[in-house]
Amino acid sequence: MANDKTRRFSSIIVDGVAQAPSRAMLHAVGFDDDDFKKPQVGIASTWSMVTPCNMHINRLAEDAAQGVDEVGGKSIIFNTITVSDGISMGTPGMRYSLVSREVIADSIETVTGAQGFDGVVAIGGCDKNMPGCLIAMARLNRPSVFVYGGTIKPGAGHTDIVSVFEAVGGVAAGTVSEAELKVVEDTAIPGPGSCGGMYTANTMASAIEALGMSMPNSSAQEAVSEDKKNDCRRAGAAVLELIKNDIKPSDIMTRKAFENAITVVIALGGSTNAVLHLLAMAHAANVELELDDFTKIGANVPLLADLKPSGRYLMSELIAIGGIQPLMKILLDAGLLHGDCMTVTGKTMAENLADVKPYPVEQDIIRALDNPIKKDSHLVILYGNIATTGSVAKITGKEGLTFTGRARVFESEEAALTAILDDTVVKGDVVVIRHEGPVGGPGMREMLSPTGAIMGKGLGKDVALITDGRFSGGSHGFVVGHVTPEAAVGGPIAIIETGDSLTIDAENKTLNLNISQEEIDKRLSGWKQPAPKETRGVLAKYAKLVCSASEGAVTDKF
Repeated sequence: MANDKTRRFSSIIVDGVAQAPSRAMLHAVGFDDDDFKKPQVGIASTWSMVTPCNMHINRLAEDAAQGVDEVGGKSIIFNTITVSDGISMGTPGMRYSLVSREVIADSIETVTGAQGFDGVVAIGGCDKNMPGCLIAMARLNRPSVFVYGGTIKPGAGHTDIVSVFEAVGGVAAGTVSEAELKVVEDTAIPGPGSCGGMYTANTMASAIEALGMSMPNSSAQEAVSEDKKNDCRRAGAAVLELIKNDIKPSDIMTRKAFENAITVVIALGGSTNAVLHLLAMAHAANVELELDDFTKIGANVPLLADLKPSGRYLMSELIAIGGIQPLMKILLDAGLLHGDCMTVTGKTMAENLADVKPYPVEQDIIRALDNPIKKDSHLVILYGNIATTGSVAKITGKEGLTFTGRARVFESEEAALTAILDDTVVKGDVVVIRHEGPVGGPGMREMLSPTGAIMGKGLGKDVALITDGRFSGGSHGFVVGHVTPEAAVGGPIAIIETGDSLTIDAENKTLNLNISQEEIDKRLSGWKQPAPKETRGVLAKYAKLVCSASEGAVTDKF
């Protein structure tokens, strides 16, 4: 296997008399002389004990390393960070969540570039480290395979993390006792793995598989399973074949592959965060993708999966009937996927799906194409005098398709949550949470605490929420996020006043403040930019560099 083609990068690090010091250092970490002749594969592990999503990934990294070594490569495991959205949700710590995507991408790019790895296997198990891994792979453009850490098992009584957030709202509403909340708290998270519904982690894992950057079925395996161990070993072996055949992310992460990813996300009822992350991943891959592409593709793709948060089932139940591969086969046969896209198997999407068996007849998790939950996308891109450069709503149809109400304005998530829990927010309100965007947060926090409280209080159909922040994949209800331009840069969301009438119209894809343009212009003329919340450190750097959420909130768009 050893030749200049398979050792394009590592040969610069370890070959020749001048590189004796490099070899001396590597002897100390376990290299022998034969290893210097092998392709080197970096195994990027997102292991930490910060969160159950990633607590098992050190073992998976060892399985991937074994897969590399068994077929003639030399594996090198290294770590990057992760943070937990579920733990930091509703606190100032959540400001670091989206920022961590960039830190993760930068760190994987940094280690791989510095060490001269010929290929990469990256293992991610939480919301931001997955797109972070893919952004790094796209930038590096070296043969790479992504492995999903896997989903968590259901909690007692079919519960998950969103059950806990909604139970908090239930306590405030008087429908859940504190003793009942404690039971949910103690049993909803039974062990390792990512949050169990079609939230951001499972959404992004599915999107990455549809993109062609992970092995078939990688997105639909439980974290603690023999299937997941085998997935890691297969990924390790696969990256050696990609190196041998010089198949790089740029050969896989094409425009058509991103269209496949969007299609699968829509069919599954995936998270609004997919919009943000796919835009960012496409930017890293030098692929033209914009907000309106989600509308164009979504017009022809139905919502088929009855999965939480708006549906009934968890990812473990989808896994039991075959995962997402049969769904992809349905979409391919209907002409909704591009079958000629290359994947990390070295085969096309159509070739990978050729022998996939259909779902069992007696199942109601995935609907037939002629009996969809919604005939077009639940991810609705809205424009209007509040969102002149766009916003993202998650409308399954269960909430209704239009909502007009009176604005109740808050300058932070904490203030909004307090008002929801103490009954200040009432039926007919549109909660407006601003100064939570990428610049204004800084960091664009997710709003699962307020949306969970709204649902828990039984106001899901009676109260809407708009924000220049974003939502957890676990959020549902009449919610609109990613409102751009954000308040901190003078977007019209900054001049909404409590009592103003607002209309969200998912049918006409509009988001409007029901006052005259003259009044809007008058208010904007009096707007003054707020002082930055952070002046030092990572959040301040992020606020200086980050672009609009409608462009993926990336930090290298110069």
